[in-house]
Amino acid sequence: MSRTSLFGSPLFLGFDHLEQMLDRVQKSADGYPPYNIEQTGDQRLRITLAVAGFSMEDLQITQEDNQLVIRGRQKDDPNDSRVFLHRGIAARQFQRAFVLAEHIEVEGAHLDNGLLHIDLRRPMPETKVRAIRIEQKGNGRVVVQD
Repeated sequence: MSRTSLFGSPLFLGFDHLEQMLDRVQKSADGYPPYNIEQTGDQRLRITLAVAGFSMEDLQITQEDNQLVIRGRQKDDPNDSRVFLHRGIAARQFQRAFVLAEHIEVEGAHLDNGLLHIDLRRPMPETKVRAIRIEQKGNGRVVVQD
């Protein structure tokens, strides 16, 4: 049984990489850790992830092409002799990915009281206008219009 492709139409040429990126994002969407996305200004966004129990050394943020990837992995402490009667605070590793639009810039990140904040900026793209020269070809000669 073949899978239906989002970009299966012959009118969508060269979008294979976008479909692969969406597949990767879908695999990381298991709901952990929970997160918020808020608009903090006209052109500013903030992603906040609840990462209680993770230290700065346990977290990694990378931008891979147009994908923002946050990974968390707590290191096992061999000297930890705690015995849990109930363990309700998740301490499992995670990977959360967000697809960024073409011009989104990551400004920075900070960890505050178990919340990882990642600030993004969406600059207004410059309007580019370019005149295209028209050439007329006929009778073996080229006439250029400026």
